[in-house]
Amino acid sequence: MTRTDFAWAALGGDPALVSRISAVAREGVLPARLPVRGTARACVAVCALAGAELTAGRTGGKVPGVRVDDGAVATAFHSERHLRVKGREPVNFAPLSRFWRTADGWVRTHANYPHHQKRLLGALGVPEGRGSLTEVVAEVLAERSATEVEETVYAAGGLAIALRSPGRWAAHPQGRAIAAHPLVTRERLDTAPVRALAPLAGDPLLPAAGVRVLDLTRVIAGPVATRTLALLGADVLRIDSPRLPEIDDQHADLDFGKRSATLDLSERGDRSAFEELLAEADVVVTGYRPGALDRFGLSPGALAERRPGLVVAQLSAWGDYGPWSGRRGFDSLVQVATGIAEIEGSAERPGALPAQALDHGTGYLLAAAVLRSLTEQAREGGTRLVRLALARTAAWLVDGPAHRDEEPADTSYEPGPWLAETDSDLGRLRYARSPVSFAGGPFDWARPPGRWGTDPARWA
Repeated sequence: MTRTDFAWAALGGDPALVSRISAVAREGVLPARLPVRGTARACVAVCALAGAELTAGRTGGKVPGVRVDDGAVATAFHSERHLRVKGREPVNFAPLSRFWRTADGWVRTHANYPHHQKRLLGALGVPEGRGSLTEVVAEVLAERSATEVEETVYAAGGLAIALRSPGRWAAHPQGRAIAAHPLVTRERLDTAPVRALAPLAGDPLLPAAGVRVLDLTRVIAGPVATRTLALLGADVLRIDSPRLPEIDDQHADLDFGKRSATLDLSERGDRSAFEELLAEADVVVTGYRPGALDRFGLSPGALAERRPGLVVAQLSAWGDYGPWSGRRGFDSLVQVATGIAEIEGSAERPGALPAQALDHGTGYLLAAAVLRSLTEQAREGGTRLVRLALARTAAWLVDGPAHRDEEPADTSYEPGPWLAETDSDLGRLRYARSPVSFAGGPFDWARPPGRWGTDPARWA
């Protein structure tokens, strides 16, 4: 079984449809010790196939052919590196987001957001105004054990992970919990009636046309998913709290095709506005740690009660199970915990995947799960719930089928053909086009990102 077959089966797809996929293999694409190229290609391929399947359901025709090109995939998986805003390169990692030596090994921290940096420094007892922060933090961490740093920083609401080997992670309670769950968790929550989607026509074919998506995600994986749904025609409205800052370059990269508004769900007026949006939504995608939004009535059960027939898609770092289910996390940290950093480097000098492949790969799987859920809902009804986790994608990368779709490539790779430029409210943007492609489908997003948080909180 190839990785594409495995991923499509995890999504509940008809195995016969995999034959609709063709691929172009290229040299120099996402080189790694682990099968990153095949995994990335599989994630994009099943996403495109899910879009093609939904297209067929709405046109009454055959499932269009899907073409996945390693060059397009690699360029998209590096989208944050290829981005240029008015000619300027983006800043992807802050100085305190990095590996550090500890007294007994290595730890990786994440402090791209100001509040994460503040919590990290507070947990370590380092005043923000004290000399060179990197030098002071290095001195403090060199005197502590990696697991002590991990626990201390997490207890303070910060982000730090000790380097683990694959074997040590497999024996960890969270590692065991993740291994016991499927790549994609799929549930039907009730017997809500079918929501008929209008017949589809036009050029290009947009399988998600008319679908309204509430996007409550941040950073990479969730926004990649909703960015893909926007490409395929969905009306995607990203909602953020005005209390949480956003990184401008991240918004410029990840919010193509969407609109962006802010609502404070703890305020009565904003909560009422959100409920009005929910009353007309077809999909809700969340990317916060499990349970973080439940107090706002955004648990799957509560959403199903208020909006039967909804598709609810939830993304987290560690899953909604096991002792780490309530923890925050990011791709770089999941790589360190699960043994990937040791596989790609060594215990003496940890490494990293050639891209933030857990984020991007999970993002395309999440979009695929939403598209397949829309297909299933249109046929059978029911409120649909799908859940994915970066750490579960990591387990698939490390332990899943590795070889049959890692055939030798006979075509070279340069990113140029999959880069484009456009004017926007943010200035001139150079960006990576989406790798999701099927016959008759869209070539690019209908609109560039606007300014973060400035759109009205209403459907288009």
